[in-house]
Amino acid sequence: MSSISYAAPHGASLDPHGARAPESEHHVAPGDIAVGVVIGRTSEYFDFFVFGIAAVLVFPAVFFPLEQRLNGTLWSFAIFALAFIARPVGTVLSMAIQRRWGRATKLTLALFLLGSCTAGMAFLPGYQSLGMVAVWLLALFRLGQGLALGASWDGLPSLLAMNAPEGRRGFYSMVGQLGAPVGFILASALFAYLYASLSPEDFLDWGWRYPFFVAFAINVVALFARLRLVAAQEYEDLLTQRELEPVSTRELLGNQGYNVFIGAFAALASYALFHLVTVFPLSWIQLFSQQSITGFLLIQIVGGFLCAGAIVASGWLADRYGRRRTLGTLAAMIAVFSGFAPTLLDGGNLGQDVFILLGFVLLGLSYGQASGTVTSNFAPRYRYTGAALTSDIAWLVGAAFAPLVALGLSAHFGLGYVSVYLLSGAACTLAALMLNRALETRDD
Repeated sequence: MSSISYAAPHGASLDPHGARAPESEHHVAPGDIAVGVVIGRTSEYFDFFVFGIAAVLVFPAVFFPLEQRLNGTLWSFAIFALAFIARPVGTVLSMAIQRRWGRATKLTLALFLLGSCTAGMAFLPGYQSLGMVAVWLLALFRLGQGLALGASWDGLPSLLAMNAPEGRRGFYSMVGQLGAPVGFILASALFAYLYASLSPEDFLDWGWRYPFFVAFAINVVALFARLRLVAAQEYEDLLTQRELEPVSTRELLGNQGYNVFIGAFAALASYALFHLVTVFPLSWIQLFSQQSITGFLLIQIVGGFLCAGAIVASGWLADRYGRRRTLGTLAAMIAVFSGFAPTLLDGGNLGQDVFILLGFVLLGLSYGQASGTVTSNFAPRYRYTGAALTSDIAWLVGAAFAPLVALGLSAHFGLGYVSVYLLSGAACTLAALMLNRALETRDD
């Protein structure tokens, strides 16, 4: 396995104070960083999709039994969005914690909060036992998840991309994105098994709680795996050498706020598509289709594997043609795909399955390069905090309300609004990439 290290003459590396240190002390294998990135992102996305799937299959009946199924699902999606609202707040607070007490302390608090909120949901009684208190507790736990996800940024994806071999940055940038399809596949497979194996009564009574217990266990494993990495001296030294340290949000926005804005909107096509092929179609099938829920989840699992393969392919495409050109081309393809979305979703089982599988391929190709394509514009001092906050804002603007808006508008006014939502995301991506190019040309 190849390794990466600080640049230093005669095979020696330099510590943060400029003193020479033996080369062996500071060698960090890219594979080790990649493992830490994938483990961390998989745990986060598994949590993410466990809640999203439960918002469709469980929460309307358990927490909103007095509402019609559509309204109960919309209320569940509103709670689903709370995590994305809280996420930037979690990032800002956690950066202050890291500046004072260190990266390991921040990660420990973040993953402890994430695990506690997830376990709290697993034990939470429904509306029949606690009334509206159950709903408020669910919302509180969801806010806690958002704060924890914002605080869980460890800088390893940026470190991996910055230390990529020449001409391979696109490939290494996509590694962290693999956590999304892996987390989705695991969450969907677990729910599909429970939904198919249990009676509806048992599933809604206790079966749905098991995925949340599993999410808690995965968080514990991820905590130790990531702490083992970031607590190691060679990682700490390398992160410091690359200036991957937090700065205040005020300083970041005051000096490079335009990069946060451009970076967030450059990823919008991918983030808009993200929930429109995962959470939203499951709700549409549940409410307005005769297709089997278990069968549809299996189709989505196949889509998850296609997404993973497409993410890997995106790394090759980005290294060959350029990351920004790849992202822009995929945004244009998502715009074209948006025109067929209503026909496919209204086209029976075959049309719905084609929408899912094709959508997952486009998602993988675009999402694989959505993170970091523009955040490389940040000056080294601001990249650590800038990358985290840019991702948070992209999730908030592009994905937080996607299931709520898509389902609400489609149910009342028709599936054409899915096209409008996707098209707007693609347009924002193309506009942000054009603005970024214009600013670079002006500065040359």
